[in-house]
Amino acid sequence: MAASHLKIDPTPASDAASEHLRRMLDVEPQPRHRAILPVLITLIAVLLAAPLTWAMWYAYMEGPWTRDGTVRAYVDQLAPEVAGIIVALPVHDNQYVHKGQLLMVIDPRDYEIAVKLAQAVVQQDQADLVNLQREAARRQNLSNQAVPVEQKQSADTAVLVAEATLQQAQVQLDLAQINLERTQIRSPANGWVTHLEAQLGDYAKVGASQLAVVDADSYWVDGYFEETSLHAIQVGDPAKVKLLGYRQVLSGHVASIARAIGVPNAQPNRLGLATVNPIFTWVRLAQRVPVRIQLDHVPPGIQLVAGMTTTVEVDPPASKKVAAF
Repeated sequence: MAASHLKIDPTPASDAASEHLRRMLDVEPQPRHRAILPVLITLIAVLLAAPLTWAMWYAYMEGPWTRDGTVRAYVDQLAPEVAGIIVALPVHDNQYVHKGQLLMVIDPRDYEIAVKLAQAVVQQDQADLVNLQREAARRQNLSNQAVPVEQKQSADTAVLVAEATLQQAQVQLDLAQINLERTQIRSPANGWVTHLEAQLGDYAKVGASQLAVVDADSYWVDGYFEETSLHAIQVGDPAKVKLLGYRQVLSGHVASIARAIGVPNAQPNRLGLATVNPIFTWVRLAQRVPVRIQLDHVPPGIQLVAGMTTTVEVDPPASKKVAAF
């Protein structure tokens, strides 16, 4: 029995696979402008990135800015100029007050009595002066035989002494009236009461601070810039201030630049000689110089507090930026 052999023709399947592979690998040549497009995009990106990179470099490395800024304000320390018991205290801590508003009253009775006594002394001295003036005038009208010259001169001298005595009494009266006015302590500016330690019934001592007023119209910012940035800062340059606790930006301008800072090596010792540190590290740190920023506009809702941390950026004129580039 002859064995039959089954033959499978691989040609159709092989041809189909080859045709499919050829179609997958058959890539039509693209137009020339499509090949140039990626290069153009890369060049444009580089051209745009160059000035942006320079701007970022200038802003971070060359531009005058600092994160070391502090909100400042004048604080008026109020201390009694006369002593006595506090009988009125119509304000409380952190209260807003107006200029001239009454803050504290010291018992005025002793000072009212002093004024009355001084007034009485003035009236008495005035009467004495008038009497001596009349006597001197009457003696001047008499002849030298009736009244010796020495007596006339003594009468004139007595008038001069009485005038001086009256003047002293008037000064004492003025001082007594001033002390009476000092029993009322009033606010020297618009602002907020702070550091209030006095209470009703306390004894106020002369010169002992009892409270203070933060001047609401005196806020400014001190930016401590590195000395390497001072060449780009001038008085009048606009500035931006960013408070650490707020998103809004405050606008201002450079009001002044400090002309002196503390130098440890310049401190004299007990002999009056400069104390110089012999150690010099290889890292040289730039000194920081205070630059005063006057605030031009404070957005509504921002509560300025002396001592707040700020970031300060000064915008120098365009000519300086070009020169730096």
